[in-house]
Amino acid sequence: MTTCPVPHGSVPLSGPRFQTDAAQVYRDMRRDHGAVAPVVLDGGVPAWLILGYRELHQVTNDPVLYSRDSDLWSQWENIPDDWPLLPMIGRKQPSILYTVGERHTARAAMIGNALEAVDPFALKRYAEEFADDLVDRFCSTGRTDIIAEYAMLLPARVLARIYGFGDEILGPLVGAINDLIDGGEGAIAGQQLLGGAMYRLLADKHAEPGDDVASRMLQDPGGFSDEEVAQDLMVMMAAGHQPTADWMGNSLRLMLTDDRFAASLSGGRHSVAEAMNEVLWEDTPTQNVAGRWASRDTHLGGRHIRAGDLLLLGIAAANGDPQVRTDGSALTGGNNAFLSFGHGEHRCPFPAQETAEVIARTGIEVLLDRLPDVDLAVPEDRLTHRPSPWLRGLTELPVHFTPTPALGGQQ
Repeated sequence: MTTCPVPHGSVPLSGPRFQTDAAQVYRDMRRDHGAVAPVVLDGGVPAWLILGYRELHQVTNDPVLYSRDSDLWSQWENIPDDWPLLPMIGRKQPSILYTVGERHTARAAMIGNALEAVDPFALKRYAEEFADDLVDRFCSTGRTDIIAEYAMLLPARVLARIYGFGDEILGPLVGAINDLIDGGEGAIAGQQLLGGAMYRLLADKHAEPGDDVASRMLQDPGGFSDEEVAQDLMVMMAAGHQPTADWMGNSLRLMLTDDRFAASLSGGRHSVAEAMNEVLWEDTPTQNVAGRWASRDTHLGGRHIRAGDLLLLGIAAANGDPQVRTDGSALTGGNNAFLSFGHGEHRCPFPAQETAEVIARTGIEVLLDRLPDVDLAVPEDRLTHRPSPWLRGLTELPVHFTPTPALGGQQ
């Protein structure tokens, strides 16, 4: 890779510290650099990470100055075709992520309408059925890894069902999504596999439309092309599956290790939602988002930002900004001013947020109902996180419990 000019004191947005204590990394960056810090991405590529809550609001509220148009990036000449972060920082991608103006508004409406039309009772039923089926696979053994055997499987299954996929595609889809988001050597191959699956789905829905998200998107009066719909479905699947799986895993970790949520583990459900809300503040699955590009020279958080600079949205860091979290030790309760679903016109559509919450909460409740004495099987300090610069999720969550018989579909 061509060497890029890197600001002095830039912090690599990778490494073991992000896996062990990302929150401390963000605190150190804020101490050393303020609300906007210079960072380095894979291959020595420079960027800015927005750590301040108010600065993140400022950037996401000004789509003209801080654009989603990645063609503005001044570093493209230094980016090789096999750069592993290309699936997350793409160029010339016709997805909603990189669309601006009226076209973006129309596409956001298409996605929102397609998701809003999903029957909420059917959505919860699918989540319960798939959750019970997954628990049936390990409930008689007395131990499992909640991440690999449960959280990493449930969201994709539910989303595939409401999008219009058959169950046979689930295994390859999950692997492709994980590779894409982790930004490793399999990222580009994962993106290609996911894209192929979406185009095959659309071909099936052209031939035989159904009561599903993909069919509704194809029938939208906006007249979007198959390429646009396929790209948006890829975004929806990746953004809907992995963060939801991590939301489940991070919430269950909190309930298994924090005495404040012990009531949920003794048959009660009243603090599940509270734990999920706490995670969105303290251990949000969506850590950093790429990104915004400065359309002209400007200043932000005391930094001189040049036209074409890449700004990464530091969601986790902004949630922990001491100017808005004056007492980080106190429970957040019902406070939902977190930025975990983004902010501004490119935030996660509300129907998508609702879908993720139904899947995650149902998955947690079913697991606790079926395995009421579930407990962590290893010391908490042995839990590790994936190396992704974008999402924060556990590599595994080993638990043990009293073996129980499978329901076998008989609820």
